[in-house]
Amino acid sequence: MVVNESAENYLETILMLSQSHPVVRSVDIAEELGYKKSSVSVAMKNLREKNHITVTKEGFIYLTDTGKEIAEMIYERHRLLSGWLVKLGVDEKIAAEDACRIEHVISVESFDAIKKYANREK
Repeated sequence: MVVNESAENYLETILMLSQSHPVVRSVDIAEELGYKKSSVSVAMKNLREKNHITVTKEGFIYLTDTGKEIAEMIYERHRLLSGWLVKLGVDEKIAAEDACRIEHVISVESFDAIKKYANREK
């Protein structure tokens, strides 16, 4: 399942917001990411067309099964990579920023190896 970095970021953001908000709307995503509402609207249209989200007539955004699968994968990568970098002594803010970049380009094989190694350290 090939998805671009921007779509992955939006899906991850929807997942994170859905954990703290009763419903997720485009305005919530725009606020969280610091983007214009018009940019978020275009992205939501693209995600809807790819069947990664559904949007109700009230404007509530929900992840589909495939959208949730992608979002959870990216979120897991982010949490593990940023946590691991912090354990290695990297500043928390820098670790989060670096993890955000790495999470989109790392191969499944490399991530699985890091995950296995990181879990062994616990």
